Amino acid sequence: MTAYAIAHVHSVEFGPDIVEYLERIDATLAPFGGRFLVHGGEVEVVEGGWGQDLIVIEFPDHERVRAWYDSPAYREILPLRTRHMAADVVFARGVPQGYRGSDALSH
Repeated sequence: MTAYAIAHVHSVEFGPDIVEYLERIDATLAPFGGRFLVHGGEVEVVEGGWGQDLIVIEFPDHERVRAWYDSPAYREILPLRTRHMAADVVFARGVPQGYRGSDALSH
């Protein structure tokens, strides 16, 4: 089942480390089937407050999102981001095709 790496970015100190991170991240995603669905850009806040940016990366399943995050290639570039970005990062599992909101009642 599809899984997602989601980051709610609060602040970014843009500089050479972030540039290098952005130049290298795609190569770390490819072996795990990861692809960007949302990468910053304008959001429309309709309820509550919001930080700076939203990032959503899709993976074929939870095992691959975890394997990507723990991979040596990603661990090598991770400090380039964490030293210069404040963000909440979570992994979320997708729902099966045909899922309905009321399906949550059976859990």
